[in-house]
Amino acid sequence: MLKVTNLYKSYGKFQAVRDLNLFIPKGEIFGFVGPNGAGKTTTMKIICGLLKQNSGKVEIDGEDVSKNINKLKRKIGYMPDFFGVYDDLKVHEYLEFYASIYGIDGVDRKKVCNDLLDLVNLSEKRDFYVDSLSRGMKQRLCLARCMVHNPELLVLDEPASGMDPRARVEMKDILRTLKNMGKTILISSHILPELAELCTMIGIIEKGHIALSGSVEDIEKKVYHSRTVRIKILDKMDEAGRLVKECPEIDEIRIVSDKILEVDFRGNNTFMNKLLVKLVSNNIPVVTYDTVENNLEDIFMKVIENYEEA
Repeated sequence: MLKVTNLYKSYGKFQAVRDLNLFIPKGEIFGFVGPNGAGKTTTMKIICGLLKQNSGKVEIDGEDVSKNINKLKRKIGYMPDFFGVYDDLKVHEYLEFYASIYGIDGVDRKKVCNDLLDLVNLSEKRDFYVDSLSRGMKQRLCLARCMVHNPELLVLDEPASGMDPRARVEMKDILRTLKNMGKTILISSHILPELAELCTMIGIIEKGHIALSGSVEDIEKKVYHSRTVRIKILDKMDEAGRLVKECPEIDEIRIVSDKILEVDFRGNNTFMNKLLVKLVSNNIPVVTYDTVENNLEDIFMKVIENYEEA
């Protein structure tokens, strides 16, 4: 769906984006992670045709954005991190105004706007003035605005910025619904745990360059090289430790308490199942058996540290 190749963008001597490569298949939610000034917004604006790169290529469905921008803009819905709203318009008037820009008229315009208000849970606010809405409601209205022309690709720059926890949950639910509708979504955010929960893919950007990308699980494997399983048992700790040590995939064993064992291993879920079967078949009384997940903030900091040291 979206392919970015060898992208460069500079402002004078400052290199905002350098040799950035990115691929997002259709129907994915891709989380763009990086510190302020890393190049996220610049990259998003280039993808949407709002900025021109110095070199490199952006393709949507195989078509070069720089050569077909007017055509491809109809496939893109862009929600900036800072957006303006017309406070003297009612909610439905605001959406209908933008629908008219895309040539949607009459009954079709009314239906599109009503459907979008329903999608972003603002139907009850359709006759309210925009300036009466909360920040979270305004952001959901802006999301609806960028979908009036039914784009295939949504580029959302910090859509949950400044939202309270309830509003962020509502936004996540809306984005999942859009994914189920077949939309491809590129989203940036500083709320890293929520990105990990929401996104199917993550790209970590530092100093204008993608340091690492892939699923959260794949990135975790690349960063930590091993996984950890925490095992709680009723007794027989010494015997459990002996059985675990027999497996060549094990890197390290830690006794956390008299009933909890942590095991670092190189392997996949098949190995995890094999280890559990081995323990249970040897009459080890296993109570719980779970992987210890590194959160996205830990992974992000580890990637940035490694990148700066390289």
